[in-house]
Amino acid sequence: MSVSSGKFIWYDLMTTDMKAASDFYSKVIGWQAMDSGMTPPYTVLSMGSSMVAGIMGVPSEAAASGAPPSWTGHISVDDVDASVEKITAAGGSVHRPPTDIPGVGRFSVVADPHGAVFVVFKPSSEMPAAAGAPGQIGWRELHAGDLEPAWEFYSSLFGWTKSGEVDMGPMGVYRMFSTGDEMPVGGMMTKMPESPHPMWLYYFTVNGLDAAIERAGSAGGKLLVGPHEVPGGQWIAQYLDPQGAMFAIVSDAR
Repeated sequence: MSVSSGKFIWYDLMTTDMKAASDFYSKVIGWQAMDSGMTPPYTVLSMGSSMVAGIMGVPSEAAASGAPPSWTGHISVDDVDASVEKITAAGGSVHRPPTDIPGVGRFSVVADPHGAVFVVFKPSSEMPAAAGAPGQIGWRELHAGDLEPAWEFYSSLFGWTKSGEVDMGPMGVYRMFSTGDEMPVGGMMTKMPESPHPMWLYYFTVNGLDAAIERAGSAGGKLLVGPHEVPGGQWIAQYLDPQGAMFAIVSDAR
């Protein structure tokens, strides 16, 4: 197994307006945007010398099925095709079969048994990231169809381990997980009834929550949740971007 197998290593935004989305996140998070030169068009978002994520248009087949703008995480695997077989055997589904991107890697767009979408990805080269730094993804959160079956699915598939739980009363259990390191990198919970469908939510690290909230509001973002403090002392807020993709921000300080 490679060093990065089972880890989140890349993130894509699928949107209806690439330029507007690029401008929004550049203002709110501080990312620099660069055209990749690929076809179809693809914009790479970086923080300094570190590439973090990408922006693409909603593919025609996704648009035809009514897929909304959304963020998707890429999880590294040693063998995309074998992983897809395991995913389908465990009740998951395939939205896009294994596909090669020359010079980049091989990927497949899949979903867990309750419908939360993610990507399994074998990159052509290592993709290190400065975890926890401003502009990086600071947390990954599954709003699951049902926590326990979802935990069994992901932990069996990727070898993730429990790294703590918080009893949130009527909201249920919030389970934190590790992808191979001692520190937790994300959490999962049974989604709230008002949530339209199971999904992954990604938290982007910012240097000061209140300033980022001000930037997001002035750029057209819609505040959904927060700001509020979470266990461990960090502060979060959840948003819809101007095109309707859900994301969140996290900071050590207000």
